[in-house]
This record gives sequence, C-alpha cells and structure tokens, in this order.
Amino acid sequence: MNTAVIATPQSTKPTEWNIDPAHSAAHFSVRHLMISNVRGEFSKLTGNVTLDPADLTRSTVEVSLDTSSINTREPQRDEHLRSADFFDVANHPSITFCLTHIAASGPENFKLTGDLTIRGVSKQVTFHVEGPTPSVKDPWGNTRSGVVATAKINRKDFGLVWNALLEGGGVVVGDEVSITIEAELVQKAPVPAGN
Repeated sequence: MNTAVIATPQSTKPTEWNIDPAHSAAHFSVRHLMISNVRGEFSKLTGNVTLDPADLTRSTVEVSLDTSSINTREPQRDEHLRSADFFDVANHPSITFCLTHIAASGPENFKLTGDLTIRGVSKQVTFHVEGPTPSVKDPWGNTRSGVVATAKINRKDFGLVWNALLEGGGVVVGDEVSITIEAELVQKAPVPAGN
C-alpha cells in the first residue's frame, strides 16, 4: 500500500488500521445460466492492517467475512448459498484472508498475495489493490483512508462444487468468481511511549 500517503510525513513507524465494518463490503459476481452475472455481497467485513513505511514487506493484512451475511437480493438463493451445498455457514462461519507477500505494481497500486480460506480450504490468491486514498480526518477526529482490492478465483478450488446441468448443455453456476473488496480504514491511535 502507498505508505507515503498514509503515514505522516515525519513518521517512519508502523501505523495500525482497522477496517470500518459500517463502510466496507466484499462484493462478488458469478455467471448464471451462462447468460448473465449474479452479483452479491458479504456485508459483514472486519479486519486490520499494519503498514510499515520503513519496510513494506513487514506490513500485515488480515480480513474476515461473515458468511452468514451473504446477500444476493433473493432470500431463497441466499439460504441455498448458506447451506452445505455452498458456504456451509453452520460449519464455516467465516472466509478469511491473511497476507503473505506484498509488492508495488504502480504508484498507487499493489499486489497482495496471501492465504484465502473458504470452507476450511486455503489457497494462495493475489488481490490487485488500488489506493489507499489520501488520508482524511472525519468529523470526529479519526484518520481514514480507503482501498479497493480485486481478484478472480475458481470456486471449485475451495470445495464449492455444487452445480446443475442445463437441458440444452451448460451449467447453472459458473466456476470463475470475481471478488471486489471495498474497505474504509480507520487509523488506530498510537500507543503512548512507555506503555
């Protein structure tokens, strides 16, 4: 991430940030009946980020999505997605991402590679990140910034294999899933020296 933007100009110390759940979400898109895209989101998103401007590779990112918060605007479909056919919410209440490698790919673009875990299956996935935006102070004195991260995965890699064949050929649900995470970050107050 662009630590020169987020860190204060005089500071080379790591800064810690929380994802603001009220202003963040993980969106997804997948082909339906091979003719259109179904879009949805996980509305409950939490996580934390540590940015180290002195050594970007020591930065950390941890994100967790509440699988029960899935919403595709169709209640019956959402219940099916929560079932054992898909996310198996009863046994796997969260989807997690934990950073293992970060690399700059442009002035304000980064590649975050890490372990994405869905239904207990972990795979290395790379997210392409835009931002963070220049930090701002909100009306309550908090420092905030925003990022957008995108990736594509094959759902079958994570055990999401349910499908149904169409009468004329093809399947109900596509394998490739596009993911977009839009996160608003709130900087944690620094711990006073000596504490």
